[in-house]
Amino acid sequence: MARPQLLFLLAWVAAVGEARHRSAWARKELLNVCMDAKHHKQEPGPEEKLHGQCSPWKNNACCSINTSHEAHRNISYLYNFNWDHCGKMEPACKQHFIQDTCLYECSPNLGPWIQKVDQSWRRERILNVPLCKEDCERWWEDCRSSFTCKSNWHKGWNWTSGYNTCPVKEACHPFPFYFPTPAHLCNEIWTHSYKVSNYSRGSGRWIQMWFDPAHGNPNEEVAKFYAAAMSGAGLPGAWPPLLCLALTVHWLLSRAPFTF
Repeated sequence: MARPQLLFLLAWVAAVGEARHRSAWARKELLNVCMDAKHHKQEPGPEEKLHGQCSPWKNNACCSINTSHEAHRNISYLYNFNWDHCGKMEPACKQHFIQDTCLYECSPNLGPWIQKVDQSWRRERILNVPLCKEDCERWWEDCRSSFTCKSNWHKGWNWTSGYNTCPVKEACHPFPFYFPTPAHLCNEIWTHSYKVSNYSRGSGRWIQMWFDPAHGNPNEEVAKFYAAAMSGAGLPGAWPPLLCLALTVHWLLSRAPFTF
């Protein structure tokens, strides 16, 4: 074997090894992290006294105890957002928005979907988090009899009173008027923060808004799966030829001298 060929093969071995090192680093960076946002902690950790619907994250949370309490209030100091902007929101509907707030504020498992943004109140956001289809359908069903005046709740409100009220030209209607399907609700309401998953329950491929902490946090494994996919950690098919190459180089080195 000529020297250039050998050097090429050795360089390829090194490159693949470096790629795996970088992908492992990237995968680590996407796991067990908090967003750089208004009320998030810098790092996740235990918060034994998280309040109410935020309590499933108490073993490892990006939210503080105070944030968990405020997540349950209407027009809280978190964002001065009024859930009752079109009259009293049904309690069953409001529970989903509280749970949505808890997931956003408390979860350390959203790393694969965190994106940089340039906004006054946060430097990072989530985008296209694969939300459990069943969670989305329940959310939509429980909100069908509640009213709203907008399909995108991130922008376009009247804030002159200090909290959100409906724009003058936007009338209040039942949720299905602005969100005709569950997918419209979950995908559109927070500017594509969520994307309803097509995977079925039990697949481990979507983030659960609701879960029983007695059985652990299922979103940890989901984040690991997507982090590995996004970082290319698997490098499918790379290791068999890499091993064959290494053995070939070793055999050639042991069989004959090289002219350098």
